[in-house]
Amino acid sequence: MSSERTYHHGDLRRAVLTAALDVIGTEGPGALSLRDLARRAGVSHAAPAHHFKDRTGLLTAIATEGYERFADALADAPDLRERGVRYVRFAVDHPAHFQVMFQPDLYRTDDPDLLAAKDRASAELRAGVTGLPAAGRGDDARLAGLAAWSLAHGFATLLLSGNLEGAVGTRDPEAVFRSVTELLFASVADHPAAEHPTGTKGTGT
Repeated sequence: MSSERTYHHGDLRRAVLTAALDVIGTEGPGALSLRDLARRAGVSHAAPAHHFKDRTGLLTAIATEGYERFADALADAPDLRERGVRYVRFAVDHPAHFQVMFQPDLYRTDDPDLLAAKDRASAELRAGVTGLPAAGRGDDARLAGLAAWSLAHGFATLLLSGNLEGAVGTRDPEAVFRSVTELLFASVADHPAAEHPTGTKGTGT
């Protein structure tokens, strides 16, 4: 009766997603089983398949939701550095989504909803680079975007995997990330004639 009531109110899908995120957060995406998720959510074993068809469909829904929330987190950030801070914050606040989003072998990469969510998130990331002065972008805005993404994603990934415990300690990870970016930006400012990867002179990256 309770399962039928939950389904009627449209909460069953959310219940399964929440259970899946709990499993991913503690055991990783490889531990997902629709039958186990149904048990955890307190619904019939057929309920998850009704909403997601299969395990890949469930992971696609998680990736889609992740990119939607990611885009929301990045929206209206005042500058590229703050987008990086929000990137790290998103990874800390949504570690299970973060795990799935960047493993495209887990989900259906051609899903229309997923593609729309990814496009929106990518646009928010690009906005941070296009907002830079020309000197800050260098000769190739695409490379500047790749550099910014690599820095934020690398920091977030190392943080979540426990590899920054010594470097971060009890400090706020966002504050540490800001310090890292300040060091790099100061280094660029001190070497305005640094060579770009293209071999041309520039005033920064």
